[in-house]
Amino acid sequence: MSFSARYARRTLLLLLLPEVAFADTLNQANTAWVLTSTALVLFMTIPGLSLFYAGLVRSKNVLSVLMQCFAITCLVSILWLAGVYSFIFADGGSLQAVIGGASKVFLPNINTTALVGDIPETVYFMFQMTFAIITPALIVGAFAERMKFSAMLWFSGLWLIIVYIPICHWMWGGGWLAKVGAMDFAGGIVIHVNAGIAALVSALVLGKRKGFPTTAMPPHNMTMVVTGAGMLWVGWFGFNAGSTLTANGHAGMAMLVTHIGAASGALTWMFIEWKRFGKPSVLGIVTGMVAGLGTITPASGYVGPLGALVIGVSAGFVCFYATQYVKRTLKIDDSLDVFPVHGVGGVTGSLLTGVFAAKSLGGLGFLRDDVGMIQQVGIQALAIVVTAIWSGIFSYLILKALDKWIGLRVTHDEEVQGLDTVLHEETGYLDL
Repeated sequence: MSFSARYARRTLLLLLLPEVAFADTLNQANTAWVLTSTALVLFMTIPGLSLFYAGLVRSKNVLSVLMQCFAITCLVSILWLAGVYSFIFADGGSLQAVIGGASKVFLPNINTTALVGDIPETVYFMFQMTFAIITPALIVGAFAERMKFSAMLWFSGLWLIIVYIPICHWMWGGGWLAKVGAMDFAGGIVIHVNAGIAALVSALVLGKRKGFPTTAMPPHNMTMVVTGAGMLWVGWFGFNAGSTLTANGHAGMAMLVTHIGAASGALTWMFIEWKRFGKPSVLGIVTGMVAGLGTITPASGYVGPLGALVIGVSAGFVCFYATQYVKRTLKIDDSLDVFPVHGVGGVTGSLLTGVFAAKSLGGLGFLRDDVGMIQQVGIQALAIVVTAIWSGIFSYLILKALDKWIGLRVTHDEEVQGLDTVLHEETGYLDL
């Protein structure tokens, strides 16, 4: 099997750090770290993102959001086994530049001794699965409180196959974006830009919630929001530091810059909001933290602490004003700010990766000798544009097709009553 098909995510790392090149024997330390990281990334979706999103919606829709995140986790897991993993990471032969192959559909030859690099393939399979799970789960925040559960399931499954597979393969499976030198260490483009664009399209296609923007729709449970946000922060160490696939100093640096990005993003958002509105809010500081995490993600394996600080501050500033612009000026009802936080954050971080990966700015020296900073930023911009176009077009087509087939939205009366009761015959609280 070719190198790119087996372990494309570490191409730059292996070229520049030959001491961590592929081995034919199991590395127990690396295996233990990736096992731990896998649990941390799954922890980000269930319960982290689930609680974060559920607290942000109104009380009559809390269970619907929890249900959506839980169901997506189950659905993506089965689809991952049924072929999504294979068409991203298996050798695609003559089509390798655009798509993987079918040799790993249902993992026909998997056993306890099969390795990807120096970790078991079962572990690598699970680790990559957790990334695929959280990506469509992020999009839930754009259409919260108004999409049918059946439409959500169909959209999430089709989106994973039609949108996520090719973009992930192009970047991490040895596809053409990796070959041109695009840098996305842990998902700034594959996950955050991709999901952010799909979220924006979803919000536009579904339309506004009843009463938006004139009716106040504050989070119903800020304690739940902060709890989920804290889980996201901790889980993100598996997301970024786990993507090194090694238990060494590179993982330590990725963890450090992830933390700095989160902290600086949170403080920047808090201080901007404090100055503008007179008081710092709990919602603001946790949203800034998520923005910082999403923005540092593509750069987390390439930059040093100073770069992480600048990227985190940039995240807090850019994502704050993007949120204000989308909601107050454009009046787009991206319910939980997926596009301005994750999409805009992913774009910002991906572009800044090309800048702060340079050794002269404290980076780890992962820019190729034949590629300058300006050229690398251009490559990053190409990857962003391609991802945005692919995700935007096919997200729109999937949504429009589903709208004609089964309908996307609940009725006006059902939306007023709340999705918990209408779709699941349950309520999140006894007094409802």
